[in-house]
Amino acid sequence: MAKKSKAFRVATEGATTDGREIRREWIEQMARNYDPAVYGARVNIDHIKGILPDSPFKRYGDVTALEAREVEDGKLALFATIDPTDELVALTRARQKIYSSIEVVEQFADSGEAYLVGLAVTDDPASLGTEMLQFCARAEHNPLAGRKSQPGSLFTAAVPVELEFVEATGPADAGKGLFATVRSLLAGKGKADDARFADHAAAIEALAESQQAVPTLQGAVSDLQHGGQALTTRMETLTGEFADLKARLDSQPQPGFTRQPATGGAGKTETDC
Repeated sequence: MAKKSKAFRVATEGATTDGREIRREWIEQMARNYDPAVYGARVNIDHIKGILPDSPFKRYGDVTALEAREVEDGKLALFATIDPTDELVALTRARQKIYSSIEVVEQFADSGEAYLVGLAVTDDPASLGTEMLQFCARAEHNPLAGRKSQPGSLFTAAVPVELEFVEATGPADAGKGLFATVRSLLAGKGKADDARFADHAAAIEALAESQQAVPTLQGAVSDLQHGGQALTTRMETLTGEFADLKARLDSQPQPGFTRQPATGGAGKTETDC
């Protein structure tokens, strides 16, 4: 089954990078603006973005969500949730790649606000430590420049992380889990309330079954609606035919009716005296 990580800290306000400090508003903006559908940050090794699928520097997962939380001393920290590949899960279990560093663009696209564009994991915190980042920033030719998604982006200093993975659940599994939780709550209060809770559990089961029957009922209602439309059309046709028949019958003489012969007197009867 697919896994996802628990949310883990990837940055804290005030931490130094290449001479720049992570500002509180950056963390707020990254947490508020992150949307994988707009630009999804991928997990890589040491901020090296390989192009071959079998390269050791291929991608190892995706950042699925960000959130901001206040931590010690009232500072604001950025927490990430990732969807890892099986290789990253295996590396983590082997105690490899246990430091992380993020890549931040201060003014992303036309938003003018900070955005997370990458997350790196590494074994060697010194390779992405504060001193190394500051040294590279001062160098005439920054050795890390080729690893950046954009020239102006920055890497944060690598920090230790504790990656914990849990099974990713879909909507159906979540529903089953909720139903099981409700049943356990109803059933675990004590023997004195067993009968009452059994009634509650039965009611919940009946509700669940009725919800399962909703699609069938909707289909039946749809069939009835179509049938009703057909009957309405047929009634309109029969009404029209009846009106035509009535008009024809009204124009014909009634049975037994005999017209009097004409006398030539413009309708007057003459008497011979």
